[in-house]
Amino acid sequence: MSAGQKIYEGKAKILYTTEDPNVLLTHFKDDATAFNAQKRGSIVGKGQMNCAISTHLFQLLEAEGIATHWLDSPSANEMRVRAVKILPLEVVVRNIAAGSLCQQTGLALGTILKQPLVEFYYKNDALGDPLLTHDRLFLLELATPVQVEQLQTAALRINQILSDFFERCGITLVDFKLEFGLDAQNHLLLADEISPDTCRLWNQADSDPTQRVMDKDRFRHDLGNVEAAYRQVLERVLAQSVQK
Repeated sequence: MSAGQKIYEGKAKILYTTEDPNVLLTHFKDDATAFNAQKRGSIVGKGQMNCAISTHLFQLLEAEGIATHWLDSPSANEMRVRAVKILPLEVVVRNIAAGSLCQQTGLALGTILKQPLVEFYYKNDALGDPLLTHDRLFLLELATPVQVEQLQTAALRINQILSDFFERCGITLVDFKLEFGLDAQNHLLLADEISPDTCRLWNQADSDPTQRVMDKDRFRHDLGNVEAAYRQVLERVLAQSVQK
């Protein structure tokens, strides 16, 4: 397979081959989707902003001992990553009730959870990415019991690191989605991205339920000023990374 060949295009990114079969090039797009791609649009500059935010957060996590697929970011909206086989699971960590957790449990928006909640969702658009019990996860052979334990442990550690970092940025990490993959040596690596597309982020300086939103919920719910919110997250992440 030659370098520069497109091997996958998703909702937010395109993957290309490189000269090294164990390294891929990720191109971040400005495309935006919500509600399992039922809503589509574009956020100006999103690709570059998400690439930059993800780059700094992957570097932060690597420095804290979390193994990721990130290698480097050769351009504003491109990232070189280790090739991995993505586990068909979305690992969601929740600190505060929002989104589907409120819809499915009746918890009020903004309810602070007594402890972080880790959930597993089947990464399958045709089925609507359903929430899985551990028994269903094992029934479908989506991961081994050992891998699930590793995912749970890694997710909680990542949550601690990111929550502390965003706190220093004046941002509350409400919840977020992670994806993991296995490299050629069968090592479990954090993959995909960490950005306002995959996290719920609330501005601590604003208590208004709509104005405080700094993530893709602004696009999902037509709150406006989407680009400005993403830009604010980027500026705070960069500023805090420089201070550190």
